[in-house]
Amino acid sequence: MQVLVVEDEQRLAAAIARGFRDRGFDVALAPDGYTGYRMAKDVSFDVIVLDLMLPRLSGLEVCRRLRNEGFWTPILVLTAKDRVSDETDCLNAGADDYLRKPFAFPVLVARCRALTRRGPAAVPPELHVGDLALDPRRRTARWGEHPIPLSPREFALLEFLMRHADRVCSKEEIFEGVWGDTGKRDLNVVEVYVGYLRRKIDQTFGTSLICTVRGRGYTVAGRP
Repeated sequence: MQVLVVEDEQRLAAAIARGFRDRGFDVALAPDGYTGYRMAKDVSFDVIVLDLMLPRLSGLEVCRRLRNEGFWTPILVLTAKDRVSDETDCLNAGADDYLRKPFAFPVLVARCRALTRRGPAAVPPELHVGDLALDPRRRTARWGEHPIPLSPREFALLEFLMRHADRVCSKEEIFEGVWGDTGKRDLNVVEVYVGYLRRKIDQTFGTSLICTVRGRGYTVAGRP
């Protein structure tokens, strides 16, 4: 089982990782919320153990972003808070389970195993725009029956556009949704990756799916 542990307390993170590894799990560590968010999008994990109070992005925001962007890896939140409202907030943000600190490590392991047996809380449906289909769960895209090879970033951009196919998305909105808070806000990267998608989809299949709306941004259209 592959586990992502997002925890900024170094000693606790190391102890959790050591305990999981002693039980034969593969473990990756992220020291802050934004790093954990990016890793969760770029690597396929079986479960995410996520601290609530994190630098850069809070655990709640990590949950919200992942769920809003169609990532359904089971998430178990760790927190020192003990209010019922905090537990409710976590579950409403998309977490699958909640464990208060301090906790017994065997309980954490048992909760993680239970989440992996249960699977995702919700299996997202495929997205369709015309002949283009995108499967958020399997991270695959195809035109009709023809698979489309996409990098993780290309996939994230295409998914964002397809989830907002009913309107025009500005460069700023796309950058925030796909790249997040990287510290370097170069909106030209959006145009570059739109070009990549056009070569792989529009030019390959003779369509005009990805449209530029001058002065406003980009959208996808179902018509050929």
